[in-house]
Amino acid sequence: MKAESSNDSFEIGQRVHSLNDSRRVGTVKYVGDVEGYSGTWIGVDWDQDGDGKHNGTVNGVFYFNGRSQSSASFVRSQNLSHGITLLQALELRYRTTSTKDEEDEMYVLSAGNRRVSIQLLGGDKIQDKLSRFEELTSASLSYLGVSSLGVSSDLGSILPNLKLLDLTGNLISDWEEIGALCEQLPALTTLNLSCNSLSSDITSLPQLKNIRVLVLNNSGLSWTQVETLRRSLPGLEELHLMGNMISALTSTSSSDGQAFNSLRLLNLDDNCISDWSEVLKLSQLPCLEQLYLNKNKLTHIFHSVNGNESPKKSSDPFPSLRCLLLGANSIGDLASIDALNVFPQLVDIRLSENPISDPVRGGVPRFVLVARLTKVQVLNGSEVRAREKKDSEIRYVRMVMSKLNDKSEEIELLHPRFYELKKLHGIEDERASAENSGPKNMASGLLSIALKCVGPSMGEKPELTKKLPGSITVGKLKILCENFFKLKSIKPRLFLQEEGSPFPTALDDETATLLDVGICDGSTLLVDEES
Repeated sequence: MKAESSNDSFEIGQRVHSLNDSRRVGTVKYVGDVEGYSGTWIGVDWDQDGDGKHNGTVNGVFYFNGRSQSSASFVRSQNLSHGITLLQALELRYRTTSTKDEEDEMYVLSAGNRRVSIQLLGGDKIQDKLSRFEELTSASLSYLGVSSLGVSSDLGSILPNLKLLDLTGNLISDWEEIGALCEQLPALTTLNLSCNSLSSDITSLPQLKNIRVLVLNNSGLSWTQVETLRRSLPGLEELHLMGNMISALTSTSSSDGQAFNSLRLLNLDDNCISDWSEVLKLSQLPCLEQLYLNKNKLTHIFHSVNGNESPKKSSDPFPSLRCLLLGANSIGDLASIDALNVFPQLVDIRLSENPISDPVRGGVPRFVLVARLTKVQVLNGSEVRAREKKDSEIRYVRMVMSKLNDKSEEIELLHPRFYELKKLHGIEDERASAENSGPKNMASGLLSIALKCVGPSMGEKPELTKKLPGSITVGKLKILCENFFKLKSIKPRLFLQEEGSPFPTALDDETATLLDVGICDGSTLLVDEES
């Protein structure tokens, strides 16, 4: 199955892999002599940093530019392969029987530490079914060194039912050949070309009306190339573009006959987008339901081009968007959270690993995010149930009241949902009512709080439920916990356990009141110890 290797078979720009490791993939950058060494050498710039030994300069002599200090090396031609065809890869993956050495490695150890051979039940039937190419509906040919798709007129009769084809990590670059492959496979709807160094020339690509899902992660495509590509994909529903260093987009209007009008999912994770105005260029895609923007460089979200609220337009931004993933960006302001409410269908939001969702970095706890996001049903991958939504909104209103009571202008500016939520839940101003000093009113203002000891040096202590005024500070509550649990020489640290949040929120501001940090009736506090 290995392609022939000879000096004249390698050309600059050609994709190759190491003869004994098809996952070690690179691009030929030099063919010729190397000073101090005999014979002809192939200079390869490997895709993975560390696969090489230098940057294309050896002993002070420059030969080519490597991507990094350890991505390049010189290799003899007999140690490289320029790959195999698609049909050869299918034979290799689905029709090659296990060798004796591979079968010998299938074993478990007995109680006496002896090898006991195992055999897969039904393995022969599975292998027999996979070897019948005409019945294959999906094929995974990742990292097999496929360099030629070997398109022929009989390919459709060999693979008539193939719907999904995974060609991740191969040596494919020619879009014209990719287009011919799709035309020959009438059932093909899903194509994965991730980790292939694809040509920038996409003009020769024909109309691929059957392709619904296209995966181009880590393929070096710019958004300009994506714009060219979309003209050939009128029925595309999912497009994955992770890790392509994309920083700028171009406006995409639904009135454009060549726009992604059928696109439902766009994955732009792990790129370099820093300005939300670039994202807004996608806001008129009519069917876009899921937009993935994890691991970019976004700092602020707004819903108009100039960052200010604008009068309602004839069409809402992102009219169909239900899921927006913004994890691991640099979003740190609550105005960005409020801006998400303008998207009419948005219910699934990820904000984890942003400063705004991390109280340690000056962010806010989960209940504040739940309260400020009008329609949220899933936050950071965790369902927001009706009970959590209600409790979070009540806690949020009481927290704002405790901090900004009677400062209506400041409240309207900083907490746009405050009066709406206060009216919705019928909440009265607790501080105003507390002026009535009667015992009945004092008792009605107490919060029932569960306290759980979790510190490793505290021993097993029963959970306590205490009724405490919301006006006491975190520092005062720590002192009370020392008395409640008889903690000698242990300095307690308090955490608020929130429904739907995987981690409790640390309460480190000792001057804040319980209402300030969002503790309400029925809250659970974890009593840990300072490390």
